[in-house]
Amino acid sequence: MPNKSWSDQRERQYKHIKQDLMRRGRGVEAAEAIAARTVNKQRAEQGEAESTAGAAPPNRALVERSYRELYALAKTRRIPGRSTMSKEELARRLAG
Repeated sequence: MPNKSWSDQRERQYKHIKQDLMRRGRGVEAAEAIAARTVNKQRAEQGEAESTAGAAPPNRALVERSYRELYALAKTRRIPGRSTMSKEELARRLAG
C-alpha cells in the first residue's frame, strides 16, 4: 500500500512496479513489499526522505556523524574512492 506522504508521481511509480512484478509471477504481498522498498529507496536517494541506511538527519553536522553514517551517505551520492577515505576526508568531500 502506498505511503500517504508519497507524491502522486511516487504513487504511480509504486503501482507500475507492483504491476510489473505481478506480471512476472510475484505474489501480491511480495510485489507490494518490493515496490514500496524500491520507491522508498529512490526517495531517500533523491533527498525526498531520510534514508534508514545509517544516514543521520540532514541538520546534524557532518563531523558529528560516525564513519559508517558518512560512508553510507557517500555511497548514496556515489562518491568514488570512498572506501579508502578517512572520516575526515569523507566529511570534507560530502560538505564540498
